[in-house]
Amino acid sequence: MMIINFIGISLIVLIIWWFWLYKPNNVVATSTDVLIEVKEGVYSPASLQVTANHAITLSFLRKDPSPCSETLLIPSLDISEQLTLNKVTKIHLQNIPPGEHVFHCQMQMYKGVITAVE
Repeated sequence: MMIINFIGISLIVLIIWWFWLYKPNNVVATSTDVLIEVKEGVYSPASLQVTANHAITLSFLRKDPSPCSETLLIPSLDISEQLTLNKVTKIHLQNIPPGEHVFHCQMQMYKGVITAVE
């Protein structure tokens, strides 16, 4: 009985950490083309810092066959794209306004953020 309780509490803690407390490392874009891999339930990198009001191309390589990984949404930039399995989908962003721009799948299980700084 104690083992079952321990396993249950451990799973609850893991779920809370994964969905609400986990913060990915921030990657600063040093070029105008950034590769983001979609695999194993995450975007990698999931936190990207770019220069505001400049153009950048995000190249998404979807390696995850999950149906949830198929659609990419960036609501603040009014972007909705279908990601093809094992192919690169390029998204060209022009003049990104300063601030945080969250990107995610349609169910918001895969999450990331683009931070545009001046």
